[in-house]
Amino acid sequence: MRYRRRELILKYTVELFIKTAQPVGSKSLIENYHLDYSSATIRAEMNALETQGFLEKPHTSAGRVPSKKGYEFYVANLRERVVSDNIRHQIQTLIEAKTRSVDEMINQTCEILSQMTNLVSVALGPKTTGEVLKSVHIVPLDKHSATAIFVTNQGYVEHKTFMIPMDSSIEEITEVVKIFNERLIGTKISDVVAKMELLRPLLKDYVVEQEVLTNAFTEAFIRYARDRLSLYGKESLLEQPEFINDSEKLRKLIGILDDPSKLRELIIGDGELKINIGDADEDLSLISANIQLPGDQVGQIVLVGPKRMDYNSVLWALEYVTDELEKYFEVEREINDE
Repeated sequence: MRYRRRELILKYTVELFIKTAQPVGSKSLIENYHLDYSSATIRAEMNALETQGFLEKPHTSAGRVPSKKGYEFYVANLRERVVSDNIRHQIQTLIEAKTRSVDEMINQTCEILSQMTNLVSVALGPKTTGEVLKSVHIVPLDKHSATAIFVTNQGYVEHKTFMIPMDSSIEEITEVVKIFNERLIGTKISDVVAKMELLRPLLKDYVVEQEVLTNAFTEAFIRYARDRLSLYGKESLLEQPEFINDSEKLRKLIGILDDPSKLRELIIGDGELKINIGDADEDLSLISANIQLPGDQVGQIVLVGPKRMDYNSVLWALEYVTDELEKYFEVEREINDE
């Protein structure tokens, strides 16, 4: 693709800043991209780009960095298609296994994306409207602990590990789980906690310390219905120079990543692919893509990183994995319908 001179200088400025995290000057553009333009010509174009709002000049440097407007123009007009062969291979290996649940597929995909992009990846489950409880299980780990598990009609799983009270036995707890299955199966996820509270008096007839198990399930249900959010790669993002060298930005970032409600506020709408490039004081970009899940449900995969993220590879990687997962879920649905 051929670009006009000013567009080419903007493109290379964005890409060099993404690569180095250092303000870009005319000399560095010439050295890295072997441009045929003189330094004076490049400086004039960069001055024009700054006047138009596409570039900014940090106070402590003679070089320039992309602005929010510059990133947005780059993403819309100047980026190129680049999909990592490593991502292709790992996603295909994951899909070919064909033994994982829906949430395992989504979560392992997010782990792959985080490892390949050095960004935070977030799996957002669909809204629980219409989703109902399908089954409840208990898995003893040893004499003193067990894991409570529930499964929904959409194939999603949540669990909570808890300590077994000294005065209780695994047989008593198994009886409580049997009651849960008898009384709660088919209940909407949004109504499970309230209905479980009504069962507390009945459960006392079977196990004295029933509160431990009831509380474990209640916490799991509340977390599942409220957050539906899994986050991967937080450590790699915290190591980016934007946050290591600026304690205030680091504090804001940790506050966002540690609060699901704040993170959700930054994720835009329900479009196929959405890009939210933060303002100057945020230095944070979010890219989200919808994914059609079994049961006509819609989830989201979100990548979170500095505005300096590699949009070329990140955008295409996200589009690729969501497309491949949707194809997989569609094939599985057709097989199950036969």
